[in-house]
Amino acid sequence: MKEYDVVVVGGGSAGYAAARTAAAEGGRVAVVEGGSQTGGLCILRGCMPTKALLESAHRFHAIQQAGEFGLNVSRATADWKKIQARKNRLIAGFAGYRRKQLESGRFDFYRARACFKDPHLLELTAVGRQAVPAQIRGQTFILATGSEVAVQNLPGLAETGFITSDEAIRLARPLKSLVVLGGGAVALEFAQYFHHLGVRTTLIQRSAQVLSSQDADLAGELTDSFHDEGLQVFLGTQLEGFAREKKGKRVLFRHQGRRRSVVAEEILYALGRRPVVAGLGLAAAGVRVRDGAIQVKRNMQSSQPHIFAAGDVCGPFEVVHVAVAQGETAARNALRLIRGEPVRERMDYRLKMEVVFTEPEVATVGWSEKDAARAGRAVRVAKYPFNDHGKSMIMGARRGFVKFIADAKSGEILGAQIVGPHASDLIHEMVVALHYRATVKEFMSIPHYHPTLAEILTYPAEEIAGG
Repeated sequence: MKEYDVVVVGGGSAGYAAARTAAAEGGRVAVVEGGSQTGGLCILRGCMPTKALLESAHRFHAIQQAGEFGLNVSRATADWKKIQARKNRLIAGFAGYRRKQLESGRFDFYRARACFKDPHLLELTAVGRQAVPAQIRGQTFILATGSEVAVQNLPGLAETGFITSDEAIRLARPLKSLVVLGGGAVALEFAQYFHHLGVRTTLIQRSAQVLSSQDADLAGELTDSFHDEGLQVFLGTQLEGFAREKKGKRVLFRHQGRRRSVVAEEILYALGRRPVVAGLGLAAAGVRVRDGAIQVKRNMQSSQPHIFAAGDVCGPFEVVHVAVAQGETAARNALRLIRGEPVRERMDYRLKMEVVFTEPEVATVGWSEKDAARAGRAVRVAKYPFNDHGKSMIMGARRGFVKFIADAKSGEILGAQIVGPHASDLIHEMVVALHYRATVKEFMSIPHYHPTLAEILTYPAEEIAGG
């Protein structure tokens, strides 16, 4: 029986980061991947395929706005099969590269499902043709099995039929109409993807705003933009049922005290995901689960000290850069535990980022106003609109704003929010500012080239500093 210093279960972003880090520091490492494909959620069904599809849809939408810039463009059409073919080529390349990384020989790589038989023993069941050991032992483990779509038992939904994001990224034929259930990043990105390609799209969100964890003004700006484009959004709803009819699929819901319904060709279910923990034998390993996720400390240790977790399987943020950092932290701490050293490295979520790749894009880092209110922290807030900013007006991008949240006394920037053009790139300037704990006065003293989008970031800093 083979024994390893570190056994990583899961070969996605968190798992590969953990394995790479542990191997680089001299550990004997094995990676066990039980999926039908290698690459993980981000590459296969999440970040990369959705952004490839959105790029096509956003460009098609931009072509339709060409007249504003004095350009005459003949009637443009979207070729769904070619959009899918481009996405598939890109994903095949990304997945192939990750497969080479996993099979590089730096660690043993097993295509198998894993189940704990005791806290140090894994039973393996082969996936595919590769011969794998029946069992392997580990001094430490890092669980990085990711997440899956969590489908709620809603009246009539299963009988009516629906698709999830897993199917939506593979649709190679045009839809006439679509109802999207949800108001998070996945729901919003897919709603606009289909809408920009000419699908009559309706979004139904149960909460009073989209992006329910974010500040209301940020969510409202994106909702208003959707309305301007003709994408119908219902907020504060209560789902009551689903039915299949000759005309399509009907969604029944309550909105503002009235019973309403929408009929569409298809329903996209985007109401959240859940950690993949089934079949891991966590009870036999002594690993506790809370609200469906593996319970971990900031050092990524689970309730069983030699078993760590990283990524979506433990949360609290389902984003790749956090998963990678968690995997690296878990790996270093696992090796420290083996060497008998204190397991002191902890995750710092102060710089947590979130991005939604809609148009306009939404990007945040650090604290929101909601976070400050919950913590009882006295803050000053200032924001500046893109519709009063020269470069964005030249670009025809008039929706959105930038917002700073700063400590009321010291002026330290605690958080920043951007709704507008290239927000996903601009936010990284604010990440650097937060990393070095810059104050608004320090930030406003940094020169910014004119005319650029980036210079808009200095305006809320000036407002807070001048106050």
